[in-house]
Amino acid sequence: MVISMKKGKNTWMSGKDSAAITLRAFRLLCRIYPGVIISMIANIIWNALTPYVGIWFSAQIIGELAGGRSSEALKKLVLASLACAAVISLVGGIIGRWANAESRKTWFAEQYLFVSKNLDMDFVRLDRSETQKLLHTIEASRNNSGWGFPRLLWSLQDLIAPVFSVLGGFVLVISFFTSRVPDGAGRWIILDNPVFLVLLIVIMLGMPCVSSLLANQSGKYYAVNNAEHSLENNRFSWFGHKGHDRKAAGDMRIYRIDKMCMKYGLDRKSLFSSQGYFANLARGKIGLLNLASNTVSYIFMLLVYLFVCLKAWAGAFGIGEITQYIGALSNIAGSMGRFLKVWGDIRNNAPFLKQTFEYLDMPNDMYQGSLTTEKRADGDYEVEFRNVSFRYPGADNWALRNISLKFRVGEHLAVVGCNGSGKTTFIKLLCRLYDPTEGEILLNGIDIRKYNYRQYMAIFAVVFQDFKLFPYTLAENVAASGQFDSEKVRDCLQKAGFGERLEEMKDGISTYLTKKRNDNGVDISGGEAQKIAIARALYKDAPFILLDEPTAALDPLAEAEVYARFHSIVGGRTAVYISHRLSSCRFCDKILVFSEGRIVQQGAHEGLMLEEKGVYAALWNAQAQYYSEK
Repeated sequence: MVISMKKGKNTWMSGKDSAAITLRAFRLLCRIYPGVIISMIANIIWNALTPYVGIWFSAQIIGELAGGRSSEALKKLVLASLACAAVISLVGGIIGRWANAESRKTWFAEQYLFVSKNLDMDFVRLDRSETQKLLHTIEASRNNSGWGFPRLLWSLQDLIAPVFSVLGGFVLVISFFTSRVPDGAGRWIILDNPVFLVLLIVIMLGMPCVSSLLANQSGKYYAVNNAEHSLENNRFSWFGHKGHDRKAAGDMRIYRIDKMCMKYGLDRKSLFSSQGYFANLARGKIGLLNLASNTVSYIFMLLVYLFVCLKAWAGAFGIGEITQYIGALSNIAGSMGRFLKVWGDIRNNAPFLKQTFEYLDMPNDMYQGSLTTEKRADGDYEVEFRNVSFRYPGADNWALRNISLKFRVGEHLAVVGCNGSGKTTFIKLLCRLYDPTEGEILLNGIDIRKYNYRQYMAIFAVVFQDFKLFPYTLAENVAASGQFDSEKVRDCLQKAGFGERLEEMKDGISTYLTKKRNDNGVDISGGEAQKIAIARALYKDAPFILLDEPTAALDPLAEAEVYARFHSIVGGRTAVYISHRLSSCRFCDKILVFSEGRIVQQGAHEGLMLEEKGVYAALWNAQAQYYSEK
């Protein structure tokens, strides 16, 4: 694996661009969880300033012990120190608890931000592989290394705390710069020379800067190569945890996949392993940079100790002040170093914020419409495809070409054809998950793009091929809501063929699906899940019910049961079926035969079978042994 600090032409951003995008992210954080920001800042300020109270009291106590040794004065100092420590601890605990409680909301707030964007985004854009790849990259960066919004929050804490720590420290060291060596100190009077003070200030400002820059240069390697981090973490997670995967347990044992997992999991040349890229860097460039950074910090501390102690030795101040000045100067230097280091982290984090906003800023191109979708009591709707063509963004070939047809409410349509013939695309256009590239789709004579988008989608109930059930109760899955009509839920489950299984469930429709939410939950088979999905479509009671492979996971007997009750299940609603099993076609009023994105045949089963060289007859005859009268 070849990795470089120059990897990715947009990886590194200028300081100006980094500051701009970080400021934008900060404003967004303030909007989505203001309580977190306020409590965090309060906690930071308190923790940054209160240590100096202890430093000051320590200096006064040591000074009194080395000087007057007044028991009364020492008693007052100790009691005041203890009282301040108690107040600091109590208030700090309250503020810390508040900040900790608020910080628990950050993950949920960030998830809500992305989920809201996902639900609001045009489906055709969300469905693109480029969009999913970008989202996966953002999630991997966030979950594996904390880049993006999590790192920004950490950086804000490390950015604010040093500022107040430096301000508090300067209050305690002002007297250090104004304290003068007595005239009788001989040669030590040179310590009052402005050159020494300027030199100390330069050292205080310069050496922490150098130390932080070296540390930031080390951390830059990790940020620049985060894509490889994510890939390696995903690979390790897959191979490292596959042994726990219940669904893979059979293959793991039969084919000894564990040996392959061990091969990749114990590869010592992988990114993070002992002979990998970062291990080599740690023994080389990164190790040297960190060593140099720590060395500069230790040299700085040595010089601070030397200068303070020499000035005290010369009589500029007492032994108690030594503790005060060294503690304050150390805190100031450390805080300045953290401040500079966090600025490096912010710059390293900026490209990941840029990725996040690239996703959040994706525009919606679909016209949302404003007309109210007519809620007809008689359910009288007519849909017309008029010369509709569709091509996926970036694709050269047409997924659908020149589709024209009409169907009215109550008709039962079957959509058949080979894989890739355009069947599912046809359904997504009908639901307006996609808009046509050419042509138009009309509902009661009006272009569907003119209808309110949400209202138009509400007239469809769809069972997609890749439908999802959730670890909620059976009733909540059917109703898709926490509020439901219990009798209607049971009726829909009965119509979908789930009645016998429902009778076996101890908690009935209150049974949780899977044990993720409840120990009394049940695991269901693929066929049972499909019946629940059909029941959910029935519960919505929409004028149109669309079933994409509605019986794919059912065994032949269960499939026969569903189709035998076809008319009672669908009722007077329009039903559009996509199916590879042509047995469903006998129950439909019209069959649409798709091939290479076009409707090549349409009609009833008997008429299509008369076209012996047609696509439908070829498909039927290929499956004929499954449809015998027996």
